[in-house]
Amino acid sequence: MQFDHLKRREFITLLGGATAAWPLAARAQQRERVRKVGVLSAVDDQNNKLRLAAFQQRLQQLGWTDGNDVQIDYRFAEGTLQSYRKDAAELVALAPDVILTLGRALEVMLQATRTVPIVFAYSADPVGAGFVESLSRPGGNATGFLLFEYDLSAKWLELLKEIAPGTTRALVLRDPTAMAGIGQFAVIQSVARSVGVEVSPLNLRDAGETERAVTAFARSINGGLIVTASVPATIQRDLIVELAARHRLPAVYWDRFFVPSGGLISYGADLVDQCRRAASYVDRILRGEKPADLPVQAPTKYELVINLKTAKTAGINIPATVLARADEVIE
Repeated sequence: MQFDHLKRREFITLLGGATAAWPLAARAQQRERVRKVGVLSAVDDQNNKLRLAAFQQRLQQLGWTDGNDVQIDYRFAEGTLQSYRKDAAELVALAPDVILTLGRALEVMLQATRTVPIVFAYSADPVGAGFVESLSRPGGNATGFLLFEYDLSAKWLELLKEIAPGTTRALVLRDPTAMAGIGQFAVIQSVARSVGVEVSPLNLRDAGETERAVTAFARSINGGLIVTASVPATIQRDLIVELAARHRLPAVYWDRFFVPSGGLISYGADLVDQCRRAASYVDRILRGEKPADLPVQAPTKYELVINLKTAKTAGINIPATVLARADEVIE
């Protein structure tokens, strides 16, 4: 009896040890599997390099190292819809666990897959565009972060009036084919009377049309430009900045990347921070959560960037109150 009792106790001990080891082994095996992350973005310029470096750094802080336990495949479209579609199809074919999109890439990615989880680092109006069902419950295979809340558009006009008090007319450059282009202009229009500025839209299409319209607008006095968030504005960035300088028009831009190349002033979400935050959603999805259950979040950091050299050339005196609020001043 004593012998049987000992054997039974040893067996139970062994069984208990094996049971405890099983989850550890399963977890190790799961961890050993290299996870795949796809990234679809626009051109591989300095701005995107900074944003994606922040994304990768934050992902590493969360325990995912590229080339070790995660493989990150990048695709950079050349700005054309055709190149976006080709890159999107290539990423889906790699069977990634999750895909990160920047900007316009979200729309193309959702056309390519409705099953692979997608995290967007920034999107102007994902509900209005039909990318998600609601901000609190996205519902499909995509979630992420807003590029801005529409109220921000009013601040661009207020900022224009603050840096150039004599402004009575503003040309608002927008994409008329995007829900966000219509929404941004509507908000700007709603505050125009209260700040004493007459606003009119310039629908961005081809570069020649943009040049003709801005040149015609600049023939009358007291004008200024507001460049809203859009793909065409990004593509025509250098032209728009050059036109503002040529005609000495005060211009407010939606993103900081216009300013180092000669743009006067920008106010918008910190997109490097957005990519950092997107890494946390990628991490949560890699650990088993679903995009449908992760709410779309608004930006938490905005940045005001001023180019004093541009201001001096254009004969614009930036008020001390605005300079005091700036996150960065380029001299």
